[in-house]
Amino acid sequence: MNKEMTFKEYQEQALITATYPATLRITYPTLGLNGEAGEVAEKVKKLYRDHDGVIDSVFLENVKLELGDVLWYVSAICRDLGISMEDVARANIEKLHSRRERGVIHGNGDSR
Repeated sequence: MNKEMTFKEYQEQALITATYPATLRITYPTLGLNGEAGEVAEKVKKLYRDHDGVIDSVFLENVKLELGDVLWYVSAICRDLGISMEDVARANIEKLHSRRERGVIHGNGDSR
């Protein structure tokens, strides 16, 4: 599979596999996102602990798979909230460009 994929296509395909109770909408994927983000952090930690920070093909493949799990949970949260991943991506880029244009890309706070 070498074709580029849009967020919309990804979300449609990924959510075919989403099987969790409706009573846990938002909660289940949010907890899963936290766990998977932690797994990405663990891979990076062990890269420095065990491999002196040298990135090889095994590390790249493992991190890619964990990031895919992160993406799956983001997709599920978006679905549960009724928003598209495209809308999330677009809003994020607009926010970042606005911060850059206003000279506040560095700093703290969501409302800068």
